[in-house]
Amino acid sequence: MSAPNAPITQVYHNVLYHLETIYNEVPPEQPLTELAKEIVDLMRLNEDYQAIEPYQNNWDEQDIIAITYGNSIKQEGEAPLKTLHHFLNKHFKDTINSVHILPFFPYCSDDGFAVMDYYAVNPTLGDWEDIEHIASDYRLMADLVINHCSSQSEWFKHFIAGEGEGKDFFYTAPSDMDSSLIVRPRTSPLLRETETSQGAQYVWCTFSHTQVDFDFRNTEVLKEFIKIIRFYLDKGVRIFRLDAVAFLWKKLGTNCLNLPETHEVVRLIRSLIEHAQSDSVLITETNIPNRENLSYFGNANEAHAIYNFSLPPLLVNTLVTGNCFYLKQWLMSMPPAQNGTAYFNFVASHDGIGLRPAEGLLSETEISVLINTMQQFGGQISWRTGDNGIKKPYEINISLFDALQGTIDGKDGWNIQRFICAHAIMLALEGIPGIYIHSLLATGNDNDKLKATEENRSINRHVWDVQDIEAELAKPDSQHHLISTSLKTLIALRKKQAAFHPNATQFTLHMGEEIFGFWRQSLDKKQSIFCINNISSEPQTIRISELNLIVTDDWHDLITGQTFNEDNQECTLMPYQTLWITNIRR
Repeated sequence: MSAPNAPITQVYHNVLYHLETIYNEVPPEQPLTELAKEIVDLMRLNEDYQAIEPYQNNWDEQDIIAITYGNSIKQEGEAPLKTLHHFLNKHFKDTINSVHILPFFPYCSDDGFAVMDYYAVNPTLGDWEDIEHIASDYRLMADLVINHCSSQSEWFKHFIAGEGEGKDFFYTAPSDMDSSLIVRPRTSPLLRETETSQGAQYVWCTFSHTQVDFDFRNTEVLKEFIKIIRFYLDKGVRIFRLDAVAFLWKKLGTNCLNLPETHEVVRLIRSLIEHAQSDSVLITETNIPNRENLSYFGNANEAHAIYNFSLPPLLVNTLVTGNCFYLKQWLMSMPPAQNGTAYFNFVASHDGIGLRPAEGLLSETEISVLINTMQQFGGQISWRTGDNGIKKPYEINISLFDALQGTIDGKDGWNIQRFICAHAIMLALEGIPGIYIHSLLATGNDNDKLKATEENRSINRHVWDVQDIEAELAKPDSQHHLISTSLKTLIALRKKQAAFHPNATQFTLHMGEEIFGFWRQSLDKKQSIFCINNISSEPQTIRISELNLIVTDDWHDLITGQTFNEDNQECTLMPYQTLWITNIRR
């Protein structure tokens, strides 16, 4: 074989290795050698092959990802995707460089996560041209809803009919199977009885009966998703969010969570997208306990980034209790992400504050107090089925703004400061920041939508009329203006600091329970930043000497401009104040 084709040969052998691992216990009818060649062809690697350097960071301190639904901002008479694009350009063009548009496909339930057609844009939002226009201005992140699709999809209709594409795409199981070991995020029955041309069949539904799970033992399902990935790349997607991927592979007699085959599928997808588009990024969405979540880094050969799911419950708990013990304990236990991988940090999301990632990190008493506090602030609780069918709290549904309106002692007057502090901490931590649009806009609980839909998650999925939110942003004393302006200022500062690179060094500081501190150092070791946060509702005084500042450097706070030297031995932080003390002026 000629030299130019040698890299493709290596990719082919890599793909073949992944396939042999995935299908070791359930060999498909199609020879794996043929399947490997077909997958390489589907990704067009013979035409578009890009060499990759291992352990490369396709991100830096300037990367900020906004998370939004396609219709979070609407204007009468205009496609919501166009309105969103115009709104982001007008208000956040210099703040963010990436946008995660939550599922923008036709769907039947779960606000987009029950996809009916993976190749279409929901016509109520816009079209592919709108998506491509956004991708031309921002790095576009999109969902690959890989575990399940809509029960109203053409594929599932073909399954019922017993003919056509999709007729064998879905996982079925005996109705009397033992499901006691299976871990799920919902309390609905696992199996959906469905009348088909072949009689009654019982379809696996991890989430709901409108979301039917794929059967990846069938290689046609894998090939279909390879086609989808290639299609999304062509449309400008550069960051892929693997939704609910931890549940992908099923094996009776196990908990059907994080199985080895699932991890191998992730490795295969990473390899393919890297060779097709070298700057593409794969992020796994695995809302599971922390240790299991970390496993999706693999050996820097699975996810480029993992959702840092433990951060939201631990940070909210810290700010409502005024005690950083659990947050600090967790941070000290977190391994640095090696080059080629990164944490994806967030405090608020379209779902809620997940509680599974807090298991083993917060005590049951702490979780109970947190739940009770959030309920006092208007929060709702969603439940899951745990081991042996036991019902357990899964997540708290509440807007972050309302979640931080007080402490365990009740509401107080520090809502805005507490909210900004939460984001100052998140922006400074090791990792890539993702900010929900309703955090950028300081949106509160949408109780009207909650009542109308009777879906707990609706409380944090408000839809703004563009004229209404722009009027609020224009009022100097509104929460929306104050918070949006403050967050944009913090982000502008962050983007200039090499020590805030997602992979820059991080160490936890020990400054008591009311002060949460950590130290960041740039990869070239030239810049240090001491991130000091008063997480309590009372002023706190720190001794500057405890930071061991190098006396030959000039130190100042990036946020206030205050200078520090050996003469000012003490510094008092107001409630929820943050200091970013650095030795380099930018």
